[in-house]
Order: sequence, then structure tokens, then C-alpha cells
Amino acid sequence: MKNITAKILKYNKAIMALTVLLTALSVWVLVNKVYIETDLDEYMPHEHPSFTYSDWAEEEFDIRDAIVIAIENKNGVYNPVTLQKVKDLTKALGKMEQIHKSDITSLYTADNIRGSVEGLEIDAFYKRVPKSADKLESLAKAVTTNDMVHGRIVSEDETATLIITKLDDDVFSEDFYNTIIELSNKYEGGGDVLYVAGQPIIEGTMAILMPKDMKTMLPIVMGLIIIVLMVVLKSVKATVLTMVVVLVSSIWSFAIMAAMGIPIYAVTTLIPVLLIAIGVADGIHMFSHLHLYMRSNKAKSKEEKISNMVAEMWKPVVMTSVTTAVGFLSLLTSEVYPIKYFAVFAALGVLFAMFLSLVIIPAGSMMFGLPKVKHQDKNVKKEDAFAKQAGWFALKITKYKTAFIVWTILLVIFFGYGASKVWINSSFLERFPDSNPIV
Repeated sequence: MKNITAKILKYNKAIMALTVLLTALSVWVLVNKVYIETDLDEYMPHEHPSFTYSDWAEEEFDIRDAIVIAIENKNGVYNPVTLQKVKDLTKALGKMEQIHKSDITSLYTADNIRGSVEGLEIDAFYKRVPKSADKLESLAKAVTTNDMVHGRIVSEDETATLIITKLDDDVFSEDFYNTIIELSNKYEGGGDVLYVAGQPIIEGTMAILMPKDMKTMLPIVMGLIIIVLMVVLKSVKATVLTMVVVLVSSIWSFAIMAAMGIPIYAVTTLIPVLLIAIGVADGIHMFSHLHLYMRSNKAKSKEEKISNMVAEMWKPVVMTSVTTAVGFLSLLTSEVYPIKYFAVFAALGVLFAMFLSLVIIPAGSMMFGLPKVKHQDKNVKKEDAFAKQAGWFALKITKYKTAFIVWTILLVIFFGYGASKVWINSSFLERFPDSNPIV
């Protein structure tokens, strides 16, 4: 390791330049190849018997995803305004290139099938919107006596009606989602409230919320981590280099994922946040040791100080990083694809952070200078407050070790019991806040 460190310090500028080049290339890959996968079917292993049968059933019985638009009127849907909206919205959907007219089911398109003396009679519930009270009452009666429509397309309390649109595979997009939402908003008002639902809408909402969540989470996490680093390391240089390590490791791991054609899933959006939170530990270990060494070795050269940091800390950094990566890789036992990808690229990001900590921090410290620290003198002889409290706590543990062991066992039992009560919630709607319109 000593020879490797010497090479890093000697070619520090070349290493930093190469890092910038690789990071720029990674950003280019991300911009051009990364995409977000919201198709819930792609989250599951298609070779599993349950999903194999599901695919067969969907093809055999023409089961397809559908968009459901609900029109609610608390005073009842049997009024000219609401019925006109059902008709107009049905026609507007039929004009969209992604939708076949025959795949739209609404009160306007549904067949009124009823028995008579002569056999079955089939006609429409209405073609022209009924205006008079008699015709509206006749329509309501026709729906009420038809079990295929009453309670299905029109609610039993007659305050809501549905427009159901089946979709072919691979026709749904974010633009299509926005068009559907804009179309439904256009018909709001006049006592009518419109709701848009269905699996494609859930997927479209996820496609919007996932990038939004990343844009919200990353700055918050970065801001908090920077504050913590400034408090712990007390150095702008050390903070910047540590943040560079975790940011570059996140970019590299995502770039490799994109280059392999693997999309971003809901769970993999957490990787940058986790890497920022976990990856800074390596930098804290290394700079903390460097600070201690510099305080008592003022006469040492910059190269000697950095070399000592790497020599003393590379083993702890490697061991903690490898064990963390192995912990993530244990998730490979899952059969759900996003969790497998999360395991691989979270582990890869941790290893990147380890590698960059052992390369970028020494090279950056050599190139930009060491962080400033106060050397030991009369002003710093007093014991650090945190170290004093930690020492007091350690003494208490050794003095009352039996009590601490008993309390630890009790806590493990208590939390183990709590863990046994955890249940799996597979509802995708539960992932959205109650305030979201889709819920």
C-alpha cells in the first residue's frame, strides 16, 4: 500500500483530471441513457409460475390495463349536463390515437340488453342527451333494471358513473398521462368532480413523483451531511473532498446501471441518498486520523502526513466498506428485480466510495493542501468534551457490566418481538399520501 500511496501522491493532478473525465463521461451516459421504469409488471419475475399464468390469462381473455375516469355529482348523474360530459368525454377519448373506440365502456357506449317476448333486445341507453324529466327518469329506470350496468358503470346511489378505457401494451407515456389529466380537468365543474384512476395512472404518477422526490431528498440530505461534516471535521477542504467522493461514487454507480440498460426503479432512487449517508464515513475516519496525527507531528512533511493517514486507515476503510457491500448483496436472494438491482448497485456504490476515499482524498489533499488544524499547545491541553463524556460512559459500562448485559438482552427481546409484528403491505396505492388525488 505504501508504494501505491506514493504513486497517488506523485500523480495527484493526473488522478484528479482522470476522475473529472470519468465523471463527465458518466454524466453523459446518464443524460442520454437513463430512464425511469414505472411499469409495475416489469417489477416482477416473469418466469415465476404465478406471473406466467397471469400473462397467459391476460392474452387468452384479453385482459388489459385500463384507465378509469369517474364522474361524481352529489345530486345524481341523471342530469343533462353530466350526461353530456359522459358523451363528450367518451368521444374525446375515442379520438386519441392510443385508444380504440371499441375499448371504451361508458353509459354512452354500453349496450342495454334486456329480455322481451320476442327474445333479447339490444340498444343504447342514450345517443342524444335526454333533456326532459320523463326521459331522464326513463334512463335511470333502464339502468337500475340492468344488473350489468347498475352498480358497475353507474354507482348504486346514482351519484357517480365510470368511463373505462382499455389500453394496449406499451402505449402509455408521460405525455399521454398528461393529456388524460388535462382532458379530465377540462370537464370539471358544474357540480361534477372527475377522478382518474387505474394502473397506468398509478404508473404515470410514479413517473412524475420519483424524480420529484429525488430532487427534494438529495439537497436536504446533502445539506445536512455538509453541516455534520463541518461540525465534525472543522475544515472546508475536508468537507469538500468527502462530498466529492460520495457524489462521484453515486454518479458512477448510476452511470454503469444506465449503460447496462437497467432503468431506475422506485427503490433504486434511494441509492444516492444512502451512498451520501454511508460513504461519508470513510472520509470522516481518514480525516479524523489525519487531524490527530497532524496535531502531534507538526514537523512532518505533507507527504508523510498523508502517507500515514492512508497506511493507518486503509484497512478499517476497506473492512467497513466490504462488510457494508456484502450486507447489501444479501438482498440478491429476493426474486423482485428492483431489489436485486438495488442490492448490486448500492454495493457497487459503496465500493466506489471506498476506492475514491483511498485515492481522491490523498490526491486531493496533496493537490489542494491539508486541512488546517490546531497543533498541541497550552491552548488545547484540556480534554475534549465529547471524549470526556465517552470516557465516563465507558467507565460506567465496565463498572455495571452485568446490568448493561441484562438490559441489552431485554432490549433485543423487546425489539425482536416488535420485528415479528411487521407485515408486508403490497398495495401500490399505500405508497402515495392520502392527499394525492389518485388515492
